[in-house]
Amino acid sequence: MISVREGKKKDLTSVFSLVRELAIYENGLDQVSNTVERMELDGFGDNPIFGLLVAEEEGQIIGSSIYYYRYSTWKGKRMYLEDLIVTESKRGLGVGKLLFEATLALGRKTDCSGMMWQVLDWNEPAINFYKKYNTNFDEEWVNCNIDF
Repeated sequence: MISVREGKKKDLTSVFSLVRELAIYENGLDQVSNTVERMELDGFGDNPIFGLLVAEEEGQIIGSSIYYYRYSTWKGKRMYLEDLIVTESKRGLGVGKLLFEATLALGRKTDCSGMMWQVLDWNEPAINFYKKYNTNFDEEWVNCNIDF
């Protein structure tokens, strides 16, 4: 049976393996500079900046939802879904649905006005999954970033 629960510090080694698996899927493994130790500090240190839900089957972590809160001057408190990851061998079995719906529920429970995330334009399986939730796909905004 698959269950979803709040992630714990001890889960981060497994979660980081999922992050690396996602990076491989997205052809970006060479861009991963994060570490388990950094995730421990950033998620479970004195000032946590992200939250974590995990999907588990028979004691094995098979998926994760990594999120944080952001603020919109137009909408107020928003949840940002950084990554929704299901290990390849468990995709198509409803694990992503369980994680996504648990994340949505948490956003509602914590009084967010909505949830935001990004999806690569070539990731048809993910796009089709999100369409089932009447997702608004925004084509007006351009993503920007600066690396330090």
